[in-house]
Amino acid sequence: MDTTPPAPVSTRPSPRRRAPQTWPRARAAARELATARPRGAVTEVALGEALGSTLAVDLVARVAVPSLDTAAMDGYAVAGSGPWRVLGRLLAGAEPRDAALSCGQAVEIATGAPVPAGTLAVLAHEEAERNAHTVSGRVRPGRHIRRRGETTPLGSVAAPAGSPVTPALLALAAGLGHDTLRVRRPAVHALVTGDEVRLHGTPAPGQVRDAIGPMLPGTVSWAGGVLTAITHVGDDPAELTAALERAVGEADIVAVCGASSAGPADHLRAVLGGFGAGFVVDGVACRPGHPQLLAALPEGPLVVGLPGNPGAALVAALTLLVPVIAGLAGRPDPAPTGRRVRLAGDVRPHPVDTRLIGVRLCGEGALAVEHVGPADLRGVAVADAIAVVPPQGSGDLAELLRLPR
Repeated sequence: MDTTPPAPVSTRPSPRRRAPQTWPRARAAARELATARPRGAVTEVALGEALGSTLAVDLVARVAVPSLDTAAMDGYAVAGSGPWRVLGRLLAGAEPRDAALSCGQAVEIATGAPVPAGTLAVLAHEEAERNAHTVSGRVRPGRHIRRRGETTPLGSVAAPAGSPVTPALLALAAGLGHDTLRVRRPAVHALVTGDEVRLHGTPAPGQVRDAIGPMLPGTVSWAGGVLTAITHVGDDPAELTAALERAVGEADIVAVCGASSAGPADHLRAVLGGFGAGFVVDGVACRPGHPQLLAALPEGPLVVGLPGNPGAALVAALTLLVPVIAGLAGRPDPAPTGRRVRLAGDVRPHPVDTRLIGVRLCGEGALAVEHVGPADLRGVAVADAIAVVPPQGSGDLAELLRLPR
């Protein structure tokens, strides 16, 4: 029987709510807070387990690429001036030929095969004239030969620490002789709140299906982290306190979905106050996604509060959660594109808040999707990107954010 006493529920008043920050400032604050904290633990994992993480150290070439002078084209390795007598054939993976080629000699060679000593150039098949035992054509010294280490010298840095581990980087690491990588991957524990939330099946009248939990693993991985657990918590401050206390010892970041607004079931701010949390962001002037927060627990993880509405939660994840994860991982934020586009249609800026709108890209512009409410995922599910429409802006030229993929 579990005799662990229940976690204490704070009797402190809820911390005084600050004025919401502008959307750009909130994103910057999230990044600054994360990058100022000590980097997370470094783990060594097999290549097959490293996708989505972040290099903790430089990726150094354990072999030169290519490892020998090799043919860059299928053709003939030739020595001296032609025509050349063809002596044999060399395929990729073959041992280097013991005997050097003499002037007037050639061997047929496959792409990637080691060129024999004495080779002047490789004469490509399509440039060669082949007779029974000889071949002729025009060459210049060094043509179609890849020199040892030409692509990647032995011991060189092929990718710096902080690089996202992508499928291409995994291929590079394998090609350079690595079986494992040393990586960082901040751990995220999600708390999905709400008595009305159903985790599986068809919700009954008055219930809603959890739509935030399914999008979190991909979003977290895209930013460079790993979602270690999703815990459902009812609308009870004692239950939220206990769940947060458990998550604190297991994660670098706790993402709380719901309970971040000012309604009667929104207890997150008061619970965080009981933990002595320092609030860095307490509301963001954006639509959707206003009720979001970022707090730091003393000697503990960061806490990101996301709205309970799924459309707003995704926008809030791009605003606070993704920059925090990427910052702790020591990698660039994947959301900014650096691209601005002209918006088609009637997109009106808000007088005070930044609008974040799902868009479909069309040529050099973008068209706002339908179904853009905070609880609606139909629009963002088919969107190519999020357009950032600043308050009181023209509304027709907007920065683009990538969506998690």
